[in-house]
Amino acid sequence: MSTPAPPYTDPRTRCDRTPAWGLLAAHYARAGRSFDMRQALAQDAGRVQRFSQQAPHIHADLSKNLIDEATEALLLQLARECGVEAYRDAMFAGCPINHTEQRAVMHWLLREPARALPAATPFVADALREVHATLDAMLQLAEQVRADDAITDIVNIGIGGSDLGPAMAVKALDDLRPSAKRLHFISNVDGMELGSLLRTLRPERTLFLIASKTFTTLETMTNAQAARAWFVAQGGSDVARHFWALTTNLEATAQFGIRTTLGFWDWVGGRYSLWSAIGLPIAIAIGAENFRHLLAGAHAMDQHFRQAPLEQNLPVRLALLDVWYRNFHGFASRCVAPYSHGLRRLPAYLQQLEMESNGKGVDAVGEPLPYATSPVVWGEPGTNGQHAFFQMIHQGPDVIPVEFIALRQPGRDLPGQHPRLMANALAQARALAMGRESPDGNPHRAFGGNRPSTFLLLQALTPEALGALIALYEHRVFVAGAIWGINSFDQWGVELGKVLAQDLEPRLASGDATGLDASTADLLHRLV
Repeated sequence: MSTPAPPYTDPRTRCDRTPAWGLLAAHYARAGRSFDMRQALAQDAGRVQRFSQQAPHIHADLSKNLIDEATEALLLQLARECGVEAYRDAMFAGCPINHTEQRAVMHWLLREPARALPAATPFVADALREVHATLDAMLQLAEQVRADDAITDIVNIGIGGSDLGPAMAVKALDDLRPSAKRLHFISNVDGMELGSLLRTLRPERTLFLIASKTFTTLETMTNAQAARAWFVAQGGSDVARHFWALTTNLEATAQFGIRTTLGFWDWVGGRYSLWSAIGLPIAIAIGAENFRHLLAGAHAMDQHFRQAPLEQNLPVRLALLDVWYRNFHGFASRCVAPYSHGLRRLPAYLQQLEMESNGKGVDAVGEPLPYATSPVVWGEPGTNGQHAFFQMIHQGPDVIPVEFIALRQPGRDLPGQHPRLMANALAQARALAMGRESPDGNPHRAFGGNRPSTFLLLQALTPEALGALIALYEHRVFVAGAIWGINSFDQWGVELGKVLAQDLEPRLASGDATGLDASTADLLHRLV
């Protein structure tokens, strides 16, 4: 792209350097630490309405959180003093807010309709034309695969953002997948994962999608080379038909034997890329029309984030809760509990989205931060979690906010089971909030209650609703990072281990432990 990005100066003020930060600290000491949500729910008839809202495709109930009007007012003041609105506008203008890599952040443009944007810069306008040319080409390829009866298995080989997002979305929208097509996702460099799958496949019926922007990612290329070796050994004779690439490295793909490629742009971070060519397996699974519905749902949430006042802006309100809990209450983690089998991979996807984005220890100019940033994000679908870690959430010493996600309408469901599932979701949120005194005075059977949760309710798990849900989380991460004063769009933390692995791999063959620390040297000798 030849058109340069517009000039940019970071408009933010770091949160701990604002008047609101000190006011929040004083408010927490005076009232926040001892806040009792049970009393608030019982005494304030308007609480549920005040702390609930409808955003595109999602109803959110925030009333079971440790927050009141005074707290939210101070948090909104914090967002304004930190410059969240100006920072948001800079992102949507195509400014290079990923300043450590001098890149714009425009995953939102991947779901922008193909029309002239009001007041768009030449950089954004040029990018939008390229986005839709690539989208049209991708959806044409997806329909080609869907119509090809000879292809029954599609294997996506990628890692990180080239795996987690597409894998999550394909599983979530499985009701829309043609029964004749099976989609598989391979990410781990452990050969057991790919080897186990290959034993079930036939080369003439398999299409491999190699997803790597640079076509050099170690795990991905190791698996890609192994898949091609298997394909040839099994009698496969047309690599170009059975291997496609989602990459910008055309020279490397040609050497591999690949002729069908789709590219994307450096302003698309990996964990934000499922809307791009990386989403080809999603489009194959659900079809071109439904993929456009997925984009439309995300775009609706983009518009909500851009236009809604902060007081009724759901990504902002959720992010402010995250800051309140992380930096004032000191809650170190958040549990995501989707009461939907389709959303079973959502917690894993959110782990990368949130912790890779906001797991930073220095601010935008490189100064060490005196406060915590991203919480640990984790979870499992209900009701599985109830029979595993909910014991700790209800009665453990650590308070862990929970995010319940539920569907009003089930997808493919057996009679009578969805009401039972929903009853469990409602019961767990109520139990966390209200607790219970021991019926017989036994402390082991007492539930303290006053434990916070958020409840997100979708009408159904449609492409539009899933798109909106993912975009909601993207913008929530953006707002929290904006307040913490960090760059949410680089990920230097993944680099050091990769570099050290390149040094250690040949040592596993030679046994040379020169220069290693004692622990690594001892382990290496045990592995040789």
